Amino acid sequence: MKKKKKKEASHFLEMFDKYKSLLYELTRKNIKLKYRDSWLGIFWSFLQPLLTMAVLSVVFGNIFGAEREYIVCYPVYLFSGRLLFEFFTSSSKMALNSFRSNAAIIKKVYVPKYMYPLSGILSNFVTFSISILCYICVWIFFKLTGMSDGGELTLTPYVLLFFIPMAILLMFVVGVGLILSILQVYFRDIQYIWDVFCTLLFYMVPAIYHINSIKSDWTRAIIQINPLYSMIELFRQCVLYGEPMQWQMLLYALAWALGVLLIGIFIFNKKSDDLVFHL
Repeated sequence: MKKKKKKEASHFLEMFDKYKSLLYELTRKNIKLKYRDSWLGIFWSFLQPLLTMAVLSVVFGNIFGAEREYIVCYPVYLFSGRLLFEFFTSSSKMALNSFRSNAAIIKKVYVPKYMYPLSGILSNFVTFSISILCYICVWIFFKLTGMSDGGELTLTPYVLLFFIPMAILLMFVVGVGLILSILQVYFRDIQYIWDVFCTLLFYMVPAIYHINSIKSDWTRAIIQINPLYSMIELFRQCVLYGEPMQWQMLLYALAWALGVLLIGIFIFNKKSDDLVFHL
Protein backbone atom coordinates (compact mmCIF):
# COMPACT_ATOMS: atom_id res chain seq x y z
CA MET A 1 0.00 0.00 0.00
CA LYS A 2 2.80 2.39 0.94
CA LYS A 3 4.72 1.51 -2.23
CA LYS A 4 1.61 2.22 -4.29
CA LYS A 5 1.16 5.63 -2.68
CA LYS A 6 4.83 6.46 -3.20
CA LYS A 7 4.54 5.43 -6.82
CA GLU A 8 1.44 7.60 -7.31
CA ALA A 9 3.14 10.56 -5.63
CA SER A 10 6.24 10.09 -7.79
CA HIS A 11 4.10 9.89 -10.94
CA PHE A 12 2.23 13.06 -9.93
CA LEU A 13 5.49 14.98 -9.45
CA GLU A 14 6.83 13.75 -12.79
CA MET A 15 3.66 14.82 -14.60
CA PHE A 16 3.60 18.17 -12.84
CA ASP A 17 7.21 18.82 -13.83
CA LYS A 18 6.43 17.78 -17.41
CA TYR A 19 3.45 20.12 -17.77
CA LYS A 20 4.56 23.02 -15.57
CA SER A 21 5.25 25.16 -18.65
CA LEU A 22 1.67 24.53 -19.78
CA LEU A 23 0.41 25.59 -16.36
CA TYR A 24 2.35 28.82 -16.78
CA GLU A 25 0.85 29.43 -20.23
CA LEU A 26 -2.70 28.68 -19.06
CA THR A 27 -2.26 31.04 -16.13
CA ARG A 28 -0.94 33.78 -18.40
CA LYS A 29 -3.79 33.18 -20.86
CA ASN A 30 -6.39 33.56 -18.09
CA ILE A 31 -4.84 36.86 -17.01
CA LYS A 32 -4.85 38.15 -20.59
CA LEU A 33 -8.45 37.06 -21.18
CA LYS A 34 -9.58 38.74 -17.98
CA TYR A 35 -8.38 42.14 -19.20
CA ARG A 36 -8.91 41.61 -22.93
CA ASP A 37 -10.28 44.68 -24.76
CA SER A 38 -9.75 46.75 -21.62
CA TRP A 39 -7.99 50.10 -21.98
CA LEU A 40 -6.55 49.99 -18.48
CA GLY A 41 -5.64 46.29 -18.60
CA ILE A 42 -4.02 44.88 -15.49
CA PHE A 43 -4.22 48.35 -13.87
CA TRP A 44 -7.74 47.28 -12.91
CA SER A 45 -6.06 45.07 -10.28
CA PHE A 46 -5.17 48.34 -8.55
CA LEU A 47 -8.25 50.36 -9.42
CA GLN A 48 -11.04 47.85 -8.73
CA PRO A 49 -10.24 47.15 -5.04
CA LEU A 50 -9.53 50.84 -4.51
CA LEU A 51 -12.91 51.92 -5.88
CA THR A 52 -14.67 49.15 -3.94
CA MET A 53 -12.99 50.29 -0.73
CA ALA A 54 -13.97 53.91 -1.37
CA VAL A 55 -17.64 53.11 -2.04
CA LEU A 56 -18.02 50.70 0.90
CA SER A 57 -16.21 53.11 3.23
CA VAL A 58 -18.69 55.85 2.35
CA VAL A 59 -21.69 53.53 2.74
CA PHE A 60 -20.65 51.67 5.90
CA GLY A 61 -18.09 54.05 7.41
CA ASN A 62 -20.58 55.90 9.63
CA ILE A 63 -22.15 52.62 10.76
CA PHE A 64 -19.20 50.36 11.52
CA GLY A 65 -16.31 52.81 11.26
CA ALA A 66 -17.40 54.53 14.47
CA GLU A 67 -16.39 51.46 16.50
CA ARG A 68 -12.96 52.91 17.36
CA GLU A 69 -12.55 50.45 20.20
CA TYR A 70 -12.33 47.50 17.80
CA ILE A 71 -11.39 48.93 14.40
CA VAL A 72 -8.21 50.77 13.48
CA CYS A 73 -8.67 52.96 10.37
CA TYR A 74 -11.90 51.64 8.91
CA PRO A 75 -11.00 52.02 5.18
CA VAL A 76 -7.82 49.93 5.63
CA TYR A 77 -9.71 47.46 7.83
CA LEU A 78 -12.37 47.15 5.14
CA PHE A 79 -9.79 46.87 2.36
CA SER A 80 -7.96 43.98 4.05
CA GLY A 81 -11.12 41.91 4.53
CA ARG A 82 -12.58 42.67 1.13
CA LEU A 83 -9.31 41.89 -0.66
CA LEU A 84 -8.95 38.37 0.75
CA PHE A 85 -12.65 37.59 0.38
CA GLU A 86 -12.65 38.74 -3.24
CA PHE A 87 -9.73 36.44 -4.00
CA PHE A 88 -11.65 33.51 -2.52
CA THR A 89 -14.84 34.15 -4.48
CA SER A 90 -13.25 35.04 -7.83
CA SER A 91 -10.84 32.08 -7.71
CA SER A 92 -13.47 29.54 -6.69
CA LYS A 93 -15.84 30.74 -9.43
CA MET A 94 -13.10 30.55 -12.04
CA ALA A 95 -12.14 27.04 -10.95
CA LEU A 96 -15.81 26.05 -10.97
CA ASN A 97 -16.17 26.92 -14.67
CA SER A 98 -12.72 25.73 -15.73
CA PHE A 99 -13.83 22.44 -17.32
CA ARG A 100 -16.85 23.90 -19.09
CA SER A 101 -14.83 26.72 -20.61
CA ASN A 102 -12.07 24.34 -21.77
CA ALA A 103 -14.29 21.42 -22.82
CA ALA A 104 -13.19 21.49 -26.47
CA ILE A 105 -9.51 21.19 -25.55
CA ILE A 106 -10.08 18.55 -22.88
CA LYS A 107 -11.88 16.28 -25.37
CA LYS A 108 -9.06 16.49 -27.92
CA VAL A 109 -5.76 16.80 -26.02
CA TYR A 110 -4.56 14.94 -22.96
CA VAL A 111 -3.42 17.24 -20.19
CA PRO A 112 -3.55 16.54 -16.44
CA LYS A 113 -7.01 17.88 -15.74
CA TYR A 114 -6.10 19.62 -12.51
CA MET A 115 -4.16 22.10 -14.68
CA TYR A 116 -7.40 23.85 -15.66
CA PRO A 117 -8.83 24.75 -12.23
CA LEU A 118 -5.32 25.30 -10.85
CA SER A 119 -4.38 27.74 -13.61
CA GLY A 120 -7.57 29.70 -12.97
CA ILE A 121 -6.79 29.97 -9.26
CA LEU A 122 -3.16 30.93 -9.87
CA SER A 123 -4.14 33.64 -12.35
CA ASN A 124 -6.36 35.16 -9.68
CA PHE A 125 -3.56 34.80 -7.15
CA VAL A 126 -1.33 36.88 -9.44
CA THR A 127 -3.87 39.69 -9.63
CA PHE A 128 -4.47 39.31 -5.87
CA SER A 129 -0.73 39.75 -5.25
CA ILE A 130 -0.75 42.87 -7.43
CA SER A 131 -3.69 44.20 -5.42
CA ILE A 132 -1.55 43.81 -2.28
CA LEU A 133 0.65 46.58 -3.71
CA CYS A 134 -2.46 48.76 -3.85
CA TYR A 135 -3.19 47.82 -0.24
CA ILE A 136 0.32 48.93 0.77
CA CYS A 137 -0.20 52.29 -0.95
CA VAL A 138 -3.54 52.77 0.83
CA TRP A 139 -1.95 51.82 4.18
CA ILE A 140 0.85 54.37 3.68
CA PHE A 141 -1.62 57.07 2.58
CA PHE A 142 -3.79 56.79 5.70
CA LYS A 143 -0.76 56.45 7.95
CA LEU A 144 0.83 59.65 6.63
CA THR A 145 -2.37 61.71 6.41
CA GLY A 146 -3.90 60.45 9.66
CA MET A 147 -7.34 60.35 8.02
CA SER A 148 -9.89 57.98 9.59
CA ASP A 149 -7.50 57.51 12.55
CA GLY A 150 -4.84 56.25 10.17
CA GLY A 151 -2.18 57.58 12.51
CA GLU A 152 -2.91 54.64 14.81
CA LEU A 153 -1.71 52.15 12.18
CA THR A 154 1.43 50.44 13.42
CA LEU A 155 4.28 48.94 11.41
CA THR A 156 6.04 46.10 13.23
CA PRO A 157 8.25 43.17 12.15
CA TYR A 158 5.14 40.95 12.28
CA VAL A 159 4.06 42.46 8.96
CA LEU A 160 6.68 40.21 7.32
CA LEU A 161 4.43 37.24 8.18
CA PHE A 162 1.67 38.41 5.83
CA PHE A 163 2.47 35.61 3.37
CA ILE A 164 1.41 32.92 5.89
CA PRO A 165 -2.36 33.67 5.86
CA MET A 166 -2.10 34.25 2.10
CA ALA A 167 -0.55 30.79 1.61
CA ILE A 168 -3.16 29.18 3.88
CA LEU A 169 -5.94 30.88 1.93
CA LEU A 170 -4.40 29.70 -1.35
CA MET A 171 -4.37 26.08 -0.14
CA PHE A 172 -7.98 26.40 0.99
CA VAL A 173 -9.07 27.90 -2.34
CA VAL A 174 -7.31 25.14 -4.31
CA GLY A 175 -9.20 22.50 -2.30
CA VAL A 176 -12.55 24.27 -2.74
CA GLY A 177 -11.81 24.88 -6.43
CA LEU A 178 -11.06 21.22 -7.13
CA ILE A 179 -14.30 20.15 -5.47
CA LEU A 180 -16.41 22.76 -7.28
CA SER A 181 -14.85 22.03 -10.67
CA ILE A 182 -15.93 18.38 -10.39
CA LEU A 183 -19.40 19.18 -9.03
CA GLN A 184 -20.08 21.64 -11.85
CA VAL A 185 -19.52 18.92 -14.47
CA TYR A 186 -22.13 16.63 -12.92
CA PHE A 187 -24.53 19.24 -11.49
CA ARG A 188 -25.02 22.34 -13.67
CA ASP A 189 -26.92 24.25 -10.98
CA ILE A 190 -23.84 24.45 -8.74
CA GLN A 191 -22.80 27.65 -10.49
CA TYR A 192 -25.98 29.48 -9.46
CA ILE A 193 -26.02 27.99 -5.98
CA TRP A 194 -22.43 29.06 -5.45
CA ASP A 195 -23.18 32.64 -6.58
CA VAL A 196 -25.94 32.93 -3.98
CA PHE A 197 -23.79 31.25 -1.35
CA CYS A 198 -20.90 33.69 -1.91
CA THR A 199 -23.26 36.65 -1.57
CA LEU A 200 -24.54 35.31 1.75
CA LEU A 201 -21.01 34.41 2.85
CA PHE A 202 -19.85 38.00 2.44
CA TYR A 203 -22.13 39.07 5.26
CA MET A 204 -21.06 36.09 7.39
CA VAL A 205 -17.40 37.12 7.23
CA PRO A 206 -16.39 40.23 9.20
CA ALA A 207 -15.13 42.09 6.16
CA ILE A 208 -17.16 45.27 6.69
CA TYR A 209 -17.77 44.97 10.43
CA HIS A 210 -15.94 43.75 13.52
CA ILE A 211 -17.07 40.52 15.10
CA ASN A 212 -17.43 42.21 18.51
CA SER A 213 -20.23 44.35 17.08
CA ILE A 214 -22.35 41.18 16.95
CA LYS A 215 -24.27 40.98 20.21
CA SER A 216 -25.64 37.46 19.82
CA ASP A 217 -23.24 34.84 21.20
CA TRP A 218 -24.45 32.05 18.92
CA THR A 219 -24.22 34.25 15.81
CA ARG A 220 -20.69 35.21 16.77
CA ALA A 221 -19.82 31.54 17.29
CA ILE A 222 -21.14 30.63 13.82
CA ILE A 223 -19.01 33.37 12.24
CA GLN A 224 -15.91 32.19 14.11
CA ILE A 225 -16.41 28.63 12.86
CA ASN A 226 -16.07 29.91 9.30
CA PRO A 227 -12.42 29.27 8.27
CA LEU A 228 -12.40 32.42 6.12
CA TYR A 229 -12.87 34.45 9.29
CA SER A 230 -9.67 33.01 10.75
CA MET A 231 -7.68 33.57 7.55
CA ILE A 232 -8.80 37.19 7.20
CA GLU A 233 -8.24 37.88 10.89
CA LEU A 234 -4.73 36.37 10.77
CA PHE A 235 -3.87 38.72 7.91
CA ARG A 236 -5.21 41.70 9.87
CA GLN A 237 -3.33 40.73 13.02
CA CYS A 238 0.09 40.90 11.38
CA VAL A 239 -0.53 43.65 8.79
CA LEU A 240 -3.19 45.93 10.26
CA TYR A 241 -2.63 45.61 14.02
CA GLY A 242 1.09 44.76 13.95
CA GLU A 243 0.56 41.88 16.38
CA PRO A 244 1.72 38.25 16.41
CA MET A 245 -0.81 35.83 14.96
CA GLN A 246 -2.79 33.82 17.51
CA TRP A 247 -1.44 30.30 17.29
CA GLN A 248 -4.84 28.70 18.03
CA MET A 249 -6.40 30.58 15.14
CA LEU A 250 -3.41 29.78 12.94
CA LEU A 251 -3.68 26.05 13.63
CA TYR A 252 -7.44 26.13 13.08
CA ALA A 253 -7.10 27.86 9.69
CA LEU A 254 -4.24 25.57 8.65
CA ALA A 255 -6.21 22.45 9.63
CA TRP A 256 -9.18 23.61 7.54
CA ALA A 257 -6.97 24.46 4.57
CA LEU A 258 -5.13 21.13 4.61
CA GLY A 259 -8.33 19.17 5.25
CA VAL A 260 -10.25 20.77 2.39
CA LEU A 261 -7.22 20.43 0.10
CA LEU A 262 -6.90 16.71 0.82
CA ILE A 263 -10.64 16.19 0.33
CA GLY A 264 -10.47 18.11 -2.93
CA ILE A 265 -7.56 16.01 -4.19
CA PHE A 266 -9.32 12.80 -3.18
CA ILE A 267 -12.59 13.70 -4.96
CA PHE A 268 -10.72 14.99 -7.99
CA ASN A 269 -8.68 11.79 -8.35
CA LYS A 270 -11.83 9.69 -8.08
CA LYS A 271 -13.87 11.56 -10.68
CA SER A 272 -11.49 13.38 -13.02
CA ASP A 273 -11.10 10.42 -15.42
CA ASP A 274 -14.87 10.23 -15.99
CA LEU A 275 -15.67 13.91 -16.40
CA VAL A 276 -14.82 13.95 -20.12
CA PHE A 277 -17.93 11.83 -20.74
CA HIS A 278 -20.12 14.44 -19.05
CA LEU A 279 -18.81 17.58 -20.72
